[in-house]
Amino acid sequence: MKKIINSLFALIIVSIGFTSCEDINDRVIINPDVAATTALIIQETAPIVLLEENQTEIALHTTWTAPDFGFDAVPTYKILIDLASGDFSSAETIEIGDKLEKSFTTLELNSIALALGAEADVASDLSIKLQGFIGNQLLINTNLQTINVTPYSSILDLSTTWGIIGSAANDWGATPDLPFYTTSTAGVLVAYVTLIDGEIKFRENSDWDNNFGDDGADGTLDAGGSNIAVESGAYKITMNLNSNTYKIEDFSLGIVGSAYNNWGETPDFALTYDSYSDQFRGIVKLLDGEMKFRMNNDWGTAYGEGAAGFLDASGGNIATTAGRYIVTVNLNDLSYSLEPIEDIWGLVGEATPNGWDGPDVLFTRDWSQPNDDIWVLNKVTLIDGEYKFRSNGAWALNYGDDNADGILDNGGANLVATAGTYSFVLNFTDPENPTYTIN
Repeated sequence: MKKIINSLFALIIVSIGFTSCEDINDRVIINPDVAATTALIIQETAPIVLLEENQTEIALHTTWTAPDFGFDAVPTYKILIDLASGDFSSAETIEIGDKLEKSFTTLELNSIALALGAEADVASDLSIKLQGFIGNQLLINTNLQTINVTPYSSILDLSTTWGIIGSAANDWGATPDLPFYTTSTAGVLVAYVTLIDGEIKFRENSDWDNNFGDDGADGTLDAGGSNIAVESGAYKITMNLNSNTYKIEDFSLGIVGSAYNNWGETPDFALTYDSYSDQFRGIVKLLDGEMKFRMNNDWGTAYGEGAAGFLDASGGNIATTAGRYIVTVNLNDLSYSLEPIEDIWGLVGEATPNGWDGPDVLFTRDWSQPNDDIWVLNKVTLIDGEYKFRSNGAWALNYGDDNADGILDNGGANLVATAGTYSFVLNFTDPENPTYTIN
C-alpha cells in the first residue's frame, strides 16, 4: 500500500511539472521573424562633411520602428559603428535604452569617427547597425548600412617661427628653442616656459639672422640686442611684434588641496600648456578629498567650481574621488574637466634617474593625437643599465621587449640603455601589438 501511495505522489509531481512547462510556453510566444519587423532608418543619405563650427548641430539622425516580439516587451537598443573595413570587434557602441531614435551631434559623430581611426579631412565609409535586446538576449541585429563621413581635426595649429634660446632655456641651442605660440591678437606671441638662472634671447627659425635682446632692460625689443637676465622659475613670456615690446610674468597653474598636497604642504601639481587645444593639462593621481586650482602656488588668484564644469574665483572646493585623471583647464572660458584614466605610464630601472624602486619617470599623453593611444616622454637622461615601461608605478602591468623588435611584450625582457639623453613614444593604437620607439 505504501508503494502505491508513493507512486501516486510521484505521478502527481511529474504532472505538475509538465503543466508548469506548458503554462510558460503558452505564455511566451516569440515571433520567429522578429528581426524582420524593424530596420534602422538613416535620414542622411548624402556624404556628411563635419565642420567644427557646427559641433552642436545634429549631423546624423537615426530611427527605427518598435519590433514585434510576439508578446509585450520593453527592449533596449544599441547602435554599433565601425569603419567599413572593420569587423565590429572594436566598434564604438552607443547605449540607447528603450528609445526608438538616436541623433548624433557634429561633435559626437566627429569624436566617434576619429576614435575609430578615420583620418581628419578625409572622407571615410563607416558601417552602422542596430541591436535590440530583451534582458541580455540579442534578438535584433540589423543589416549593416554605410554612411560617408569626413571628420575634422580638433587640433589647433598655434605654432610660430619664433623661439627662446639661452643659457636659461636650452644651453644656447643644445636642444630646440622653446616655442612661442600665436594668440587671438595678430603679432602678439606667447610662451609658457620653465627657466633656470641665466640669460635668454628671442630668435626666428632657430637662426641668428633675426633675433631680439634688450639693450636697456626696459622691456623693449632690440634687434641683435643684449641678453636678457632671468631667474629660475615658471613664466609666461609675451612678445609683441607690433610694438617691439615683451613682458615676462610669473605663471604656473596648479592643483592644491587635500586631494593632492594637503592644501599646500608640498608644491602644487603644475599643469602644462597644450598648444594643440589652447588649454592647460596634466595627468595626476588624486585622493579622496577636495581641490582647487590656483596661480603661482599662491592664493592671490584661485578657482573653485561655479556652474558645473566651470571655474569661478569665488567657487567652492571641488570634490574628488581617488583615482588617476587627465585634468584640463581652459582659461579662455574657465571650463575644466577631470577625466578618469586607467593607466599612467612610466619609465623605471637602474638606467633611470630613480632606479628600480622609482618613482617612475612619467610619460604624458601626446596631445596632438585625438585618442589616448600614444604616450610620450621627452629628453630623459639615462645611464648605462636596464629599464622597463610600467603602468601606475606598479609591476602588475609592465612591458619589455623579448625580441628587440620594437614590439612591447607584457612582462618581457628588460631593455638596455647606453648613457645618453632619449625621447620615448609608446603606441597602443593596436592593443594586441603595442610598440615603442626611441630617439
